Amino acid sequence: MPTESHISPRRVAIVHDWLISSRGGEKVLEAILELFPQAEIFTLFYDSNRVSEKIRRHPVHVSFLNRFPQAHRYYRHLLPLFPMAIERFDLTDFDLVISSSHCVAKGVIVGPQALHLCYCHTPMRYAWDRYRDYFPPGWKEGLVFPFIHYLRIWDVTSSARVDGFIANSSWVARRIEKYYRRSSEIIHPFVDLSAYPLSEKKRESHYLAVSAFAPYKRLDLAIEACRKLDRKLRIVGEGQDSALLKRLAGDNVTFLGRLDSDGLRREYAEARALLFPGEEDFGITPLEAMASGTPVLAFGRGGTLDSILPGETGLFFPEQTVESLTQAMLKFEASEMHFSPARCRTRAESFGREAFQRRFTEVLQQLDQKQK
Repeated sequence: MPTESHISPRRVAIVHDWLISSRGGEKVLEAILELFPQAEIFTLFYDSNRVSEKIRRHPVHVSFLNRFPQAHRYYRHLLPLFPMAIERFDLTDFDLVISSSHCVAKGVIVGPQALHLCYCHTPMRYAWDRYRDYFPPGWKEGLVFPFIHYLRIWDVTSSARVDGFIANSSWVARRIEKYYRRSSEIIHPFVDLSAYPLSEKKRESHYLAVSAFAPYKRLDLAIEACRKLDRKLRIVGEGQDSALLKRLAGDNVTFLGRLDSDGLRREYAEARALLFPGEEDFGITPLEAMASGTPVLAFGRGGTLDSILPGETGLFFPEQTVESLTQAMLKFEASEMHFSPARCRTRAESFGREAFQRRFTEVLQQLDQKQK
């Protein structure tokens, strides 16, 4: 069990953008909640059926946006109201506020004596470096640009309300510095080591991809590279690009859909290597693969630069092109015997839950002493 923070404020509030699924950000939230069992949660949208018991056992306060019809399905369309909704939360009676933010959570307004620590998963992608991915040129982009302009101003202004930032990777730390002109401590997310045991079994000849089917994940590169080299590829996941990716795929590609934990463990254990062609702020999937003893071939930008050891637990390819990925695959196959499952596992073990909680407590204590 984790050790609670030595800081014992009267009331603790933890602000999370929305709670309508259980993914990596929610796992981080659970680990923070374990440090503060008395904490109350504030969030824009909440669906108790889609979160864990660890979250449900805490008092959860939701914004007025949660009452909109089908809000959990169409919440992204309410983006223009997010800043106002997050600022309406009354946190004046809380001594410590921790925001878990990839959108607007860090913009809450706290009392003058409160300490506000933000764990930043990423500055808003759609307002900054991924703006063109979400809003390509055209008449729709022309309509949305005035609001995005306002959102950028609000995002920078609200960053001044934070007393201290934690970034989830070196990549995100650089973006916090770029957009907010703020320094940050780096605490990587963790992998559930018990869920992905080391597998020493003989590997199959196929490659694996585990991802949501979104454009920036670049699963098309994995499909095209395996087609070009005539390699088998198994893909776990689903999403908006499902029809497009299935049209690209040939007989060498198998789509597995969403798998339960047992199925995912089996896929990691049997795969030759994980292909990870997208640019992520950190990326838990490569850690899950490495915990299972599986090396990773990843695009050489983003949070994977913090987790993968090139030549030991995987390889990077420098460009998001089919040619660059195929070259990395051939290089890997030529030296495959040098990639040790035990070495992959050891690397993953340095990103454990206890290490995350210990480091989080240290940073919080340092910030608390600095503010006194």
